[in-house]
Amino acid sequence: MWLGPEEVLVANALWVTERANPFFVLQRRRGHGKGGGLTGLLVGTLDVVLDSSARVAPYRILHQTQDSQVYWTVACGSSRKEITKHWEWLENNLLQTLSIFDSEEDITTFVKGKIHGIIAEENKNLQPQGDEDPGKFKEAELKMRKQFGMPEGEKLVNYYSCSFWKGRVPRQGWLYLTVNHLCFYSFLLGKEVSLVIQWVDVTRLEKNATLLFPESIRVDTRDQELFFSMFLNIGETFKLMEQLANLAMRQLLDSEGFLEDKALPRPIRPHKNISALKRDLDARAKNECYRAMFRLPKDERLDGHTGCTLWTPFNKLHIPGQMFISNNYICFASKEEDACRLIIPLREVTIVEKADSSSVLPSPLSISTKSKMTFLFANLKDRDFLVQRISDFLQKTPSKQLGGNTGGAKASIVDPGPESLPAPREAPEPPTNPSSPFSSPPSFNTQEVPTASQGLLKVFQKNSPMEDLGAKGAKEKMKEESWNIHFFEYGRGMCMYRTAKTRELVLKGIPESLRGELWLLFSGAWNEMVTHPGYYAELVEKSMGKYSLATEEIERDLHRSMPEHPAFQNELGIAALRRVLTAYAFRNPTIGYCQAMNIVTSVLLLYGSEEEAFWLLVALCERMLPDYYNTRVVGALVDQGIFEELTRDILPRLSEKMQELGVISSISLSWFLTLFLSVMPFESAVVIVDCFFYEGIKVILQVALAVLDANMDQLLDCSDEGEAMTVLGRYLDNVVNRQSISPPIPHLHALLTSGDDPPAEVDIFDLLKVSYEKFSSLRADDIEQMRFKQRLKVIQSLEDTAKRSVVRAIPGDIGFSIEELEDLYMVFKAKHLASQYWGGSRSAAIHRDPSLPYLEQYRIDASQFRELFASLTPWACGSHTPVLAGRMFRLLDQNKDSLINFKEFVTGMSGMYHGDLTEKLKALYKLHLPPALIPEEAESALEATHYFTEDSSSEASPLASDLDLFLPWEAQEAPAQEQQEGSGNEDAQERREEKGTSPPDYRHYLRLWAKEKEAQKETIKDLPKMNQEQFIELCKTLYNMFSEDPMEQDLYHAIATVASLLLRIGEVGKKFSARTAKKPRDGAPSGDHNSATEEDEPPRAKPHQDPTQECHPPAAGDTHLGKALHDSHVIAEGGSGEGQGSPSLLLSDDETKDDMSMSSYSVVSTGSLQCEDLTDDTVLVGGEACSPTATSRIGGTVDTDWCISFEQILASILTESVLVNFFEKRVDIRLKIKDQKKVERQFSTSSDHEPPGVSG
Repeated sequence: MWLGPEEVLVANALWVTERANPFFVLQRRRGHGKGGGLTGLLVGTLDVVLDSSARVAPYRILHQTQDSQVYWTVACGSSRKEITKHWEWLENNLLQTLSIFDSEEDITTFVKGKIHGIIAEENKNLQPQGDEDPGKFKEAELKMRKQFGMPEGEKLVNYYSCSFWKGRVPRQGWLYLTVNHLCFYSFLLGKEVSLVIQWVDVTRLEKNATLLFPESIRVDTRDQELFFSMFLNIGETFKLMEQLANLAMRQLLDSEGFLEDKALPRPIRPHKNISALKRDLDARAKNECYRAMFRLPKDERLDGHTGCTLWTPFNKLHIPGQMFISNNYICFASKEEDACRLIIPLREVTIVEKADSSSVLPSPLSISTKSKMTFLFANLKDRDFLVQRISDFLQKTPSKQLGGNTGGAKASIVDPGPESLPAPREAPEPPTNPSSPFSSPPSFNTQEVPTASQGLLKVFQKNSPMEDLGAKGAKEKMKEESWNIHFFEYGRGMCMYRTAKTRELVLKGIPESLRGELWLLFSGAWNEMVTHPGYYAELVEKSMGKYSLATEEIERDLHRSMPEHPAFQNELGIAALRRVLTAYAFRNPTIGYCQAMNIVTSVLLLYGSEEEAFWLLVALCERMLPDYYNTRVVGALVDQGIFEELTRDILPRLSEKMQELGVISSISLSWFLTLFLSVMPFESAVVIVDCFFYEGIKVILQVALAVLDANMDQLLDCSDEGEAMTVLGRYLDNVVNRQSISPPIPHLHALLTSGDDPPAEVDIFDLLKVSYEKFSSLRADDIEQMRFKQRLKVIQSLEDTAKRSVVRAIPGDIGFSIEELEDLYMVFKAKHLASQYWGGSRSAAIHRDPSLPYLEQYRIDASQFRELFASLTPWACGSHTPVLAGRMFRLLDQNKDSLINFKEFVTGMSGMYHGDLTEKLKALYKLHLPPALIPEEAESALEATHYFTEDSSSEASPLASDLDLFLPWEAQEAPAQEQQEGSGNEDAQERREEKGTSPPDYRHYLRLWAKEKEAQKETIKDLPKMNQEQFIELCKTLYNMFSEDPMEQDLYHAIATVASLLLRIGEVGKKFSARTAKKPRDGAPSGDHNSATEEDEPPRAKPHQDPTQECHPPAAGDTHLGKALHDSHVIAEGGSGEGQGSPSLLLSDDETKDDMSMSSYSVVSTGSLQCEDLTDDTVLVGGEACSPTATSRIGGTVDTDWCISFEQILASILTESVLVNFFEKRVDIRLKIKDQKKVERQFSTSSDHEPPGVSG
């Protein structure tokens, strides 16, 4: 065992050194083992005579450095085997590392730290595993949260002692693996290392050993490579890291499926001990492995497994293996891979009984099924418990009335009646038509279609007796006979013993009459079909007549599906294909329909009824070819990556050439997606499909490698991609099936072989034989391991593509550089993903739909925007920031669905960061007008929005520029659409449910794009006027904005001056508008009620602000503002507003000319505010109000209202150089992004301190 290092001064007294290296010594106690002489005898006696508790372990390991006289004990052992294990671990993991250190002191510190870490980890693993143990694990979780600033929702899965390599120096510390992050912390010799990596950012994760690093785990992200080594149990650590990274990839791929996955460990209550969350993950891994091994439905959960033997009647042996039990199945897998596999559905079980034990057959258990088969298991460890579990599951099995009868040593479960749905294939006599498991015809058509009960091949080849086919017919007869003998010996149906013999028969080709039945069995589709009676018919009825993008694509591809086959040259076959594909699109809207599904499904329909083809398609898309047929064909890209990797390993010479030509990616996608059906003659490809249903993807990879291998010489001579494609195309066209009894079907790709002499024909069975001989070393678990590695690569490269696409979609005049946009996108995406980790009820933001355009995939809600706004805005307003953020969000949320996409987000950011003074002020001004400034009451919000949209739409079209996205998009949309989009969240919900059935048409996006292109620039004259309450809100924002600025006092003084000036201007303006108000009243359009400005109805405008904020004088911090307001009231009361207003205005204009810098001056002149306007006070005070546009805007009832225009605010601010400088100051957003990344995990109240900066 490892010991806490303790000093030993005299190392050699009573001990003999057996092994040594520069840093460690392995010693044996004298008197232990052989020899030792007199001293040994004495020491041995001493040890025995002394109290047993003081007895010394006979072996120990000491640490020492060359120049030091002090030794430290690091381990002891009671046997040579135990101590050797420790010694080897030290040699393998520490020796190379220690040689890197310069100082001996550092070596000793490192060794001591390492040993303490190992001991801590061992003790942790010895913790009792019950819930009552708060233990070290809880402590570690709290430490992790505090150290890395993680919120409560972030659960620790496990933690490990290890070393992180910083350059060439290892840092001993602790690795924390949480559900969403990998964290590492080390504090050694005064140096701190703190790392936090999100699993979704990991691009590569592998276990490797190099010369430089001992056995280590490598973790790559887009911008760094990290190595961790010296784990006590590297296998367990790596497996857990792999699972967590895999979860993260699933989340990026399909967040909806990810959230719906019941097995996902999201604990309802916090776990106190280490086991719970890790146990969940382990169980999840076992479930996946179990389902894949026996091809079981996705919702099957493994209950437990135990070692046992199974009596196999066909060879009279007891085969050792494992019995697995889950809710609906009992399965068996032999230790030898091919010896035997067995699946017993509980729906078939009639009797389970404990037979009498004997020395030959200890604790046997016999299970009988309806098909009169009996299975005998023996050597079961805990038989009584097992029988009880099986009995419990049988009670829950649907459509059974179970009666329990337990007597003596026998526990039998009797089934009085057969299954309500007869399953003819399970009967001992082979049924005449194995393709119809239902006694009643499906209800999806009034007059039953032939394809409801049989495959298209049977429909189209009725009258061709086998005898007429000569030798081929005889061969087919022999195949059928072989399978019938196999059924007799090994059983038929789901409970068949599957052995190496079964595989041999599959490789020789399945006879056409049995193909449908065996495909259903081997793929596991039969199980789902039997347990979901009527499901397909129901789906067909539901989906009939429904239109969606999926159905449109299906219609387009129907006539391209095996057009050369007679079955699809008429409406019967086409209609069947349409029904199956549409039903599947309705079942699984995430996939909907993907090209290549039509080809595969048309082949399934040839050999099975519509319902059987449907369930085979389910097995293919959801289990056997995971993620193949989604919008981004991720699964096929992953397997293509595996194929490239295998080519590199097995055919290295060819691999280089293929990479050079860029061929592999072109060819393999069609091979994998259509299982060779689109590139080989049909009767040959279907033999590959036989093997695929039995063996899985392994066969496709083997055949692909065999094809490359067979053409190696020709491919090496190719000079370009086209030539290589032709070589492979011609080869595949000439793969023939000489045993096929179907009339030959012309293959479309055969056009490639015209011209030169066609290459020699290759028999498909020979090709398969070669593929098994040369490449059968592939194992299913190796393929899964490779899939994981490739999935990281593929998904991350897709994410990079998405990022580039989104950034490209942002117009050039937005002001940010490409790098800044990419950084912003990563921050934005991280915020969206955070809602999946820790989001409670924020369902709208959580659901991401990968089929939407990239721009719409990641969206954030108001609370997430508030967090981002607070950390990125250059206009920090202290406690007022969330209020400002809320207004900005409402302004950007054009479609009122309470979510904003990245483009809208960037537009908002750009308004604050880029553009000149006028643009920035315009952005700020809009934040204090509707729709940004709205109350909770929906009614007045609606009226305010109507006013705002109509007002602006008269002169500027939406999307005038990116900064002008502040104007509503919907400004020119019909009001009907507004009503349609009224309840945003419900819409989002419906959209999600209807996904795949009615996504937005592409024309919708084209229209938006066209609008964007033709948009014209909005001028500052188009901005509506501001009423007094809105103006006060604007002043309040400005006061808060200056509170942390170094020029704070000057800015306060300037804004007080400007505010009082503007309040006077408003008073003056009110007088002018009061005079002209009577004229336009008659001319105002009668239906203009909604477009009346805020100034028309003070009672309606007031709810726009929080009454507590407005009706009372400003808070203590706003004294200047209070003073300014007070002044304005005095003026108003004195009745001489106009007289006093004018001189002050003239003065301010002069100041403008004196103080203004040249750049600021040009800003004004270009901002559509005429230069001469500055000298003419009447224009500023009253001109705007008198202009025809202004009067028509104002309507008729302005007599009591105060208002001010944007030009007046701009002109007043230009009089104060300190304000001009404040708004023209450049802020680097990248620094903000950097800070934001550090603290983005800290939005929980549980972490109240700054996490340490990431060093390295």
